Amino acid sequence: MSARPAPQALLPWALSVLGVAASDSLPPLSVVAGDASQRRYFRFVHAARSYVAVEAPPATERNDAFLRVRALLADAGVKVPALLGADLRRGFLLLEDLGDRLLLPALDPAVVDGYYRHAFQVLAKIAAVDTGGTGLGAYDQALLHEELGRFLEWFVQGLLGYAPPAAEQSMVRDFFGQLIDSALEQPRVLVHRDFHSRNLMLFGHDELAVIDFQDAVVGPVTYDLVSLLRDCYIQWPAAQVLEWALAYRGVLRARGLLGDTGEALFLRWFDWMGLQRHIKVLGTFARLYLRDGKSAYLEDLPRVKHYVLEIVDKYATEAPAFAAFSAWFSLRLAPLIAQQDWSIKR
Repeated sequence: MSARPAPQALLPWALSVLGVAASDSLPPLSVVAGDASQRRYFRFVHAARSYVAVEAPPATERNDAFLRVRALLADAGVKVPALLGADLRRGFLLLEDLGDRLLLPALDPAVVDGYYRHAFQVLAKIAAVDTGGTGLGAYDQALLHEELGRFLEWFVQGLLGYAPPAAEQSMVRDFFGQLIDSALEQPRVLVHRDFHSRNLMLFGHDELAVIDFQDAVVGPVTYDLVSLLRDCYIQWPAAQVLEWALAYRGVLRARGLLGDTGEALFLRWFDWMGLQRHIKVLGTFARLYLRDGKSAYLEDLPRVKHYVLEIVDKYATEAPAFAAFSAWFSLRLAPLIAQQDWSIKR
């Protein structure tokens, strides 16, 4: 939560969208838990109905993309917050209030299978969106490379304080190149880019709604799946994760979205896509702490590190670049990680 007050103009603007005349007796605003961005969310009640007013600074937030992707998803039958008003110049949005029931707290072994299979249906709707003419960016080589670059800059050098010599940086780049090649050979679909249990909300009779979708791009078919199943905020047994991954492969094939891709190739795509994501996340979470002062993300680094090493070691015997990265991580980074306050998983 931010201690900064809401912009004075936000609530009068939101009420004007609802057709309410300016008044000295404005309803109170309460802060809604936010995300990793500079957006801030405020709840208010008018005429017995709750709304969410958003301050999304246009200098830092992609509000035009938010509106474009929200419309695409809604048209595809994906539940997203209804848009009631937008002032892009000031970065004000008025949204339907979906409540506070994130999926994450509801997950336990007794119910997770049902929720995830429901999420597969949502993902399939997203994957089926026709992205032609949408103006969405591509999850291309440049973007994949930029994301992986956060690892060395923010995690290795920034957080751990280790400056790899040129030979080690070259080895890491060779390893990254294989991850990028694997991502680029996959079928291309609409990718939410952060599809996990903190961006899925429960509403009504345990239906799923999707939020935080403004960074969507056109990219690899396994990206959102691995974001969900190897969630940075909750972990499931490896065998169960693979079973779910193949179940989603079946959903894609039934909808004609995957072609004749075999199980082995699909699982390699899935694993290596997760590596790209989690290596990126190590850098991103370190950046959120070092640059933005958001220390809570450090608590999730041990889980993300586990995902990285689990998959690197899984393929080390068949891919020399993976073996080299694993050995380097153990020799150079593991001793430094062990000295960090966050290194013991909470």
